[in-house]
Amino acid sequence: MKISKELQLPCGVIIKNRFLKSAMTEGIANEDAEANSRHVNLYDRWAKGGSGVLVTGNVQVDHRYIERAGNVLIEGEQSNSQRNALVEWSKAGTQNNTQLWMQISHAGRQTPYGINTESVAPSANRLQPLGGVLKFGNPRELTKSEILDIIDRFINAAVIAKETGFTGVQLHSAHGYLLSEFLSPNINQRSDEWGGSLQNRARLLLETISGIRSKVGNDFPISVKLNSSDFQKGGFSHEESLEVAKMLDQSNLDLLEISGGTYENFTALDIGSMNLKESRTIKPSRSTVVREAYFLKYASEIKEHISLPLAVTGGFRSTDGMNKALETNACDIIGLGRPLCSEPDLVNNLLSGHKSSAILYENILELGPWILGLNSPFKMIKSNNRVAQVYWCYRQILEIAAKKDVDPKISLISALINHFRDDAKLSKKYKKYWQDLN
Repeated sequence: MKISKELQLPCGVIIKNRFLKSAMTEGIANEDAEANSRHVNLYDRWAKGGSGVLVTGNVQVDHRYIERAGNVLIEGEQSNSQRNALVEWSKAGTQNNTQLWMQISHAGRQTPYGINTESVAPSANRLQPLGGVLKFGNPRELTKSEILDIIDRFINAAVIAKETGFTGVQLHSAHGYLLSEFLSPNINQRSDEWGGSLQNRARLLLETISGIRSKVGNDFPISVKLNSSDFQKGGFSHEESLEVAKMLDQSNLDLLEISGGTYENFTALDIGSMNLKESRTIKPSRSTVVREAYFLKYASEIKEHISLPLAVTGGFRSTDGMNKALETNACDIIGLGRPLCSEPDLVNNLLSGHKSSAILYENILELGPWILGLNSPFKMIKSNNRVAQVYWCYRQILEIAAKKDVDPKISLISALINHFRDDAKLSKKYKKYWQDLN
């Protein structure tokens, strides 16, 4: 089977098979934003599960602007305890000849309001999340000196990742976070060297890669997660994504992972078909090669123009679909996310032939008819179970991190309520911790 074959990256590193656990937010750090035993438990389980590469949940570079409370933070010099915690995490995640790559990110204007009422962005364009479920800080435009500081923060995090045993890094330039915000013309409306032309809008990403490479050397994998499109009118288009991919192909990168969407269009959650009257969103089409792979059509077009290994995340469930995607050269790596929350041993089972597909929980889990009476902020969630299913997966991550078995009996509504409850509590603790520290 193609999924079992090794892949050599441009830097020389060999990945043992064609599976990549794509980054998913874990939310298991405490208010101090340090790694802990729960990260060790979680990645111990995933490393033993068989994936060639594990990409961590987004590790933040600025405590003021994070994706959510519970993120791990690398900011400035790390204390001995912080470094030791990262070392223990990397030991767990590199078992079984597994690559463990730290995903490094800055939330930008997608900083939750409960963390910071002010966020930062290329330009001061406020985020309008689809369905009005989430609330984010009001963005202000970054200064040039702040942009340079952000590059230094990414470089610092990458260096510490290497020093503490992580075998690679991934830059999160998708899903509406800061690096992808700079790429998007309807978010980045700057007129200086960081905005305007696509080359200028890609400058932050390209200079960050260059800066990291100069510090970590040529044999350390660097990956980028890139939107195939924002799927918004006036946003980062597939045509622009293709051009950025060509730039990345010349940037000494080792792997490009393709996804799509932002918090203004949750395409990454496979809910582009939601029947919501949102004129600013565009529904992407599924692949004609493999119907289950959401972004494969876009990835296969990119693959024709680059020599970089390409990973696709979103929708893969069956070995038949995965092998077809690889055999037709539409991609080189199969990215899995949510299936590994409910089935952490899935890759081993697919490779051995014990299973031919992930369990299709997305076709089983239902919110129940009573939720249809709920009003905002649940108006989007009640329209499609896929959003609530994401929170269900978050709860399974917590189960694994606590060294428990996955609990498929958790209901969608309890997962939803418990997530927002716990998130609010941890956000308050996080905010107080950093206010007291500063």
